[in-house]
Amino acid sequence: MSLGDKLLVVFLAFLAVLAAVIWMAFRERKLARSIPEDDLAAQQAADGRVLVTIFGAILGGMGLTLLVAWLVFF
Repeated sequence: MSLGDKLLVVFLAFLAVLAAVIWMAFRERKLARSIPEDDLAAQQAADGRVLVTIFGAILGGMGLTLLVAWLVFF
């Protein structure tokens, strides 16, 4: 497998992480519209789920960065 093929796989993994975050954020936004305004606990839980997904994606992006560095330099 050439370096270009390996980097293509990493790029596709990046797109998969990005698509998952966008899908989850829009799904949570749609679900949050049905939460009553006086239910603060449900609103905070929805916000927490979005934040966990976003920060998880950040960690995934850092892992992909390390993978690219390893593929390019070793």
